[in-house]
Amino acid sequence: MLAACAVVVVVTLVRNKRAPVDEDPSETPDVIEYMTMWIGVVYAIVLGLAIAGVWEARSSAQDHVQSEAQALHEISERVRVYPPDVRDRIRGDVNTYVGYVVDHEWKTMSHNERVTDRGARLLQKVRQDVTDYQPKNDFEAQAYQPLLDQMTAADQARNARADSTGTTMPPVVWWGLLTGAAVTIGMVFALQIRRTKRELVLAGLFSATIAFMLFLIWDFDAPFSRGIAVTAEPFTNLFPGITG
Repeated sequence: MLAACAVVVVVTLVRNKRAPVDEDPSETPDVIEYMTMWIGVVYAIVLGLAIAGVWEARSSAQDHVQSEAQALHEISERVRVYPPDVRDRIRGDVNTYVGYVVDHEWKTMSHNERVTDRGARLLQKVRQDVTDYQPKNDFEAQAYQPLLDQMTAADQARNARADSTGTTMPPVVWWGLLTGAAVTIGMVFALQIRRTKRELVLAGLFSATIAFMLFLIWDFDAPFSRGIAVTAEPFTNLFPGITG
């Protein structure tokens, strides 16, 4: 944002020094003012759509994490009707998986924008624990199918989380956003900005706002990798014994 303001001020000062002595800034053609307004409105719509898209993708990624953590928590709680050895084995494998996701896989997602094969194997071990057990009575049989449903929900949430680790915006959209920013700010100079304090401040704020919007789009574009990233808080909240 500071760089955008500095560029506007420097370009304006240089332009005014090189401008002809008899130049009259008040004689800007009406068509240029109309084009500037039209380009600004169109670019504002494009920026709004881009921000809405990346924010929706980030919110979906957060929902996937919450769904996965909740499903695993349900599995850990519902196996209480099983025999102690089976219950403890399933809970132990669930805790192992959650601990690995929080301590290791999250770093891989942040740095490499992908999930790990070891995480998939650990979740598969939980699935085998749940599906391979044969209920011994009607009470256990009633808990068996809901456990399978929660296991399916956890697997689906993990796959959705894996699909959300990369960037959302295609490169061609970024080229359009950057080109649109250059054209929009360039049209401001077409209005023959003078070196008055008011005009320089307004032009700087206008450019800084565009820079801030582009920064927000870039930051939300990769939900797990950048400044305002999705965290593993749902896992740590539902599994207090796990620390990330």
